[in-house]
Amino acid sequence: MNYENMSPKELRQAIRDEIIQSPTAGMSKGHTQANLAILPKEDAFDFLLFCQRNQKPCPLVDVLEPGQFESSIAQGSDIRTDIPKYRIYKNGEFIEEVNDITAYWQDDFVSFLIGCSFTFETPLLENGIPIRHIEEGCNVPMYKTSIETTPAGKFSGPLVVSMRPMTAEDAIRAVQITSRYPGVHGAPVHIGDPALIGIQDVHKPDFGDAVTIKDGEVPVFWACGVTPQAVAMQSKPAIMITHAPGHMFVSDQKDIQLSVL
Repeated sequence: MNYENMSPKELRQAIRDEIIQSPTAGMSKGHTQANLAILPKEDAFDFLLFCQRNQKPCPLVDVLEPGQFESSIAQGSDIRTDIPKYRIYKNGEFIEEVNDITAYWQDDFVSFLIGCSFTFETPLLENGIPIRHIEEGCNVPMYKTSIETTPAGKFSGPLVVSMRPMTAEDAIRAVQITSRYPGVHGAPVHIGDPALIGIQDVHKPDFGDAVTIKDGEVPVFWACGVTPQAVAMQSKPAIMITHAPGHMFVSDQKDIQLSVL
């Protein structure tokens, strides 16, 4: 099926029906995709403060009221079923990956939708900048770094980044383009030597899949909305539910609405 041109509503229904269980990069082209973090109400203020202090990896695009599961940026959506794969963390331990979190749902859960770099991939492609993980039909590579986030309450941990290899010329243009999208991580946080941000082997990502880095290309790193998962592992909340890396919530909101021209 042509997921690229499918409407967000149709795409969410296909995900809800478990027809789609794969990474969502390139799907519903031109619409905002979002990372997910769900926490009990008692942890929600600390996490909201964490997001405010760490807007580069955790730019909020929506916060749902306790117990609410329909997002204001996706009419008729259900946060419990409309992501291809979810991850369950308990006391910092990854418990399991599921397609539906209805069985885990609590009336005090607060859901945070966090901007995703898949959103700015459309303008990159429109400017002739290739996206390697889309070309290779795999998930974007993501890495824990040696860069620490700013703590808030019980939450702290390392910054996670996503990587896209590019020529130097394309990297310069990518900085210009993604700088206009601060609501989905904005400009890169690092370009070049991965070791300078604590990544020992760029061919062995902590999340997602390795991609080809061609001769003459440099790795370009953006802050990533998977950061809360690394934070969950370090901070050990009683329960946190997230998307599986690369498996996003697709909203009705257009990418251009997040652009700062």
